[in-house]
Amino acid sequence: MTIYTGSGDRGLTGLFSGERISKANARIRASGVVDELNSIIGAMIAEVPGSQTDLIAVLHDIQSDLFLIGAWISTTSDSPASSQLQPFDIQRVDALEKGIDEMAAILPDLNRFILPGGHVSSAWAHIARSVCRRCECHVVQLFELEETDDIPSVYQYILKYLNRLSDYLFTTARLCNHLHNQKDTEWQG
Repeated sequence: MTIYTGSGDRGLTGLFSGERISKANARIRASGVVDELNSIIGAMIAEVPGSQTDLIAVLHDIQSDLFLIGAWISTTSDSPASSQLQPFDIQRVDALEKGIDEMAAILPDLNRFILPGGHVSSAWAHIARSVCRRCECHVVQLFELEETDDIPSVYQYILKYLNRLSDYLFTTARLCNHLHNQKDTEWQG
């Protein structure tokens, strides 16, 4: 089987729900940023010490969550295809919050803004965090374009998840520096 089909050569692509839309559509832009974030987390995982098996497992779970988010974004909200998708619920947000709390318990208190950087794994986590914020903006824009006041709960959970994920990635960046005995660089402004 070949990876290319040529079906997108005219600037259109297919959604999971079956519609063909422009590759410049807000739905495609949002799913593209989710994909970008997933790839960056993959680069971050490559730099996390292999001894950190629990952290790596959580990051793989996050990548799986991002695939699911991409599927939900690639399905129009009123489509019957949404019944084929795995539910995305608030428990995923709860897991991120638990992870943040566990990491924060072993990190020094944060009293100032810090500059992104330090160990390579920390730098990748900061990049992931900033792309996650952009991803959140694209998803918010997509839902605003839906022109409905009744946003399904799955989309509300996705927004909350992305918001919490950026906090998780920030804390992970600090943890990565901590694991490599590197101090976060405080902003001197």
